[in-house]
Amino acid sequence: MTVYIDPPTWPGHGRLWSHLISDASYAELHAFAADLGVPPRAFERDHYDIPSHRYADAVAAGAVEARSRDLVRLLHAAGLRRRKGT
Repeated sequence: MTVYIDPPTWPGHGRLWSHLISDASYAELHAFAADLGVPPRAFERDHYDIPSHRYADAVAAGAVEARSRDLVRLLHAAGLRRRKGT
């Protein structure tokens, strides 16, 4: 069970964002995010949106750095990928 984060390269609301995912369960992901102090409103379908200034905090807490495309692959492999509209 691992939590992963991609680099903060996704623009939105005047800043850059990362995605935080789990390769095992949403329960693991929610627990990690709560321990990190990430608000529940940051959860979107199958990931948390993490602002660039919190990236290092997530990595220090144990999130593994990975490329964005690897996060999508991991979500699919775990059966946790949720597309928009589903």
